[in-house]
Amino acid sequence: MNALNLVTTIVFALLGVAYTYQFVYVLIVWAHDYKEYRLKKSGLAVAEPECTEQKRYAFVIAARNESSVIGNLIDSIKRQDYPSDKIDVFVVADNCTDDTASIASLKGAIVFERFNKVEVGKSYALDYCFSRIDKEYGGYDAYDGYFIFDADNIISKNYVTEMNKVFCQGHKVVTSYRNSKNYDTNWITSGYSLWFLREAKYLNNARVMTNNSCAVSGTGYLFDSSLLYKYGGWKFNLLTEDIQFSTVNILDGEKIGFAMNAMFYDEQPTTFRQSWTQRMRWSKGFYQVIWKHGLDLIKGIFTKKKMFFSCYDMLMTLAPATLLTLGLMLVNAFYIILAATSPEKAMEFLPATGRMLAFQIVQYYVLMFVVGLITTISEWNKIVALNSRKILAIFTFPLFMLTYIPISIVALFKKVEWKPIKHNITTSLDDLETAKVRINK
Repeated sequence: MNALNLVTTIVFALLGVAYTYQFVYVLIVWAHDYKEYRLKKSGLAVAEPECTEQKRYAFVIAARNESSVIGNLIDSIKRQDYPSDKIDVFVVADNCTDDTASIASLKGAIVFERFNKVEVGKSYALDYCFSRIDKEYGGYDAYDGYFIFDADNIISKNYVTEMNKVFCQGHKVVTSYRNSKNYDTNWITSGYSLWFLREAKYLNNARVMTNNSCAVSGTGYLFDSSLLYKYGGWKFNLLTEDIQFSTVNILDGEKIGFAMNAMFYDEQPTTFRQSWTQRMRWSKGFYQVIWKHGLDLIKGIFTKKKMFFSCYDMLMTLAPATLLTLGLMLVNAFYIILAATSPEKAMEFLPATGRMLAFQIVQYYVLMFVVGLITTISEWNKIVALNSRKILAIFTFPLFMLTYIPISIVALFKKVEWKPIKHNITTSLDDLETAKVRINK
């Protein structure tokens, strides 16, 4: 029994060391924010990225039965403080049975309808759209860059302007700040939201500060048209095509940029069943990416001088630490059962194993509580929710993260396919801005 506890302690210690850099990231962000605060207080201007060129962009939106939300996204794109003649919107109405296509068309989007029951999912819809642009609009380079968005998103009025600033610095891929439309619906939506806020503030933001590559996350990113020529269209078809796209670009030496001031709002699943389905796909997709590219990332740590830490960072993003943790917890749980079935050994096994199992759960809860607390404090004014809901979410966030444990285990063995998540929150950008002003008064 002592040997089991020793192994458990060693594994936890190794995982702690492996992820220590993410806590260093927090300190780096704090130091940077404090420096900016002192500069502003002294009346000195904080340097902003410069860009004299206004590039031409296309928004590409893969939508399946999104009639209730697609209009608000297109409206927010049409209301940008960026020249409208340099922005086009393409919507792929993918296997739709509602009026998504007609609504998108009325809102001013160029609509491609696609019906394919074999190649199902966002990645195939994106590739279809890009092939149509290539054939009908004079090639992929008809646009300097392409924005990828989900139909339930809404973007801030300065979104394209801020993304253009970072894009002009030479990044071939740029991601942005992900906020949420429905943070305060319940513990599930706030759990998602806090994780994405933390990803923006304390991961991608810190990666930029340390001259490392960021990672795109599902939606709200921009990439150079040259990448479509390089890869022959959109050929990222794993269940998490965004993570695969990030990994491949990092292995190819591309440092993904981040625009902190380019904010968009995302709709989070509201039921545990929806959340389970979505995160099951994410977990399975992470396994797919690490099985396909994990060895290359490990090699990159030792062979890519300028990208070695970005390779390590991405490997840690993909590494199934949750699964390893749960494995240890299950071993301890097994010993509890074994002890219960062997009364003569109960006194020997049960107390120590029970204490270790409880310690592991409490330790993880406290860790995630601290993560949620730090993120909530720093991003307080950006969260669209009542103060009481913000505080409550700090306590429920660790519970949301703990639910990843069974999901990670099941995803390892279960066959998972892409399934659409229904979106029906018809919040507009004006609604969000009004709510934010009211809450933060």
